[in-house]
Amino acid sequence: MSNLDNLYREIIMEHYKNPRNKGLIDDANYQSVRIKNPSCGDDITMQTLIEDGIIKDCRQVATGCSISVASASVLSEIMIGKKIEDALKLADNFLNMVSNKGYDETVDLEEAMVFNGVKQFPARIKCASIAWVAFKDTLK
Repeated sequence: MSNLDNLYREIIMEHYKNPRNKGLIDDANYQSVRIKNPSCGDDITMQTLIEDGIIKDCRQVATGCSISVASASVLSEIMIGKKIEDALKLADNFLNMVSNKGYDETVDLEEAMVFNGVKQFPARIKCASIAWVAFKDTLK
């Protein structure tokens, strides 16, 4: 295992053990979407607050495997402050990357790059992507 793989594993475990932006806000201005994967037990709720086309807050509650929880945590951190169109581009690029589809490598995926290796494990792709799908749904 390379040093980069070890670093990525450490980042994923740090977000799993200490998820960022955890907990939902009881406010009608927040858009919430919950997705459950009954086949593996992942249960993700993503919540966003959008003001003037900017994501002002991104919250999450994730239960399940380390990959799904860490992915929701990383997503919630990197989306705050982004314009909606930039957030959608970032999310689409992430989903393409983990699905082993072509993606725009010039788009900075920031800490979400730690999930690049997921594409080698097809059974784990949904684990990494479920929060991102829910997040995109909050923007509709």
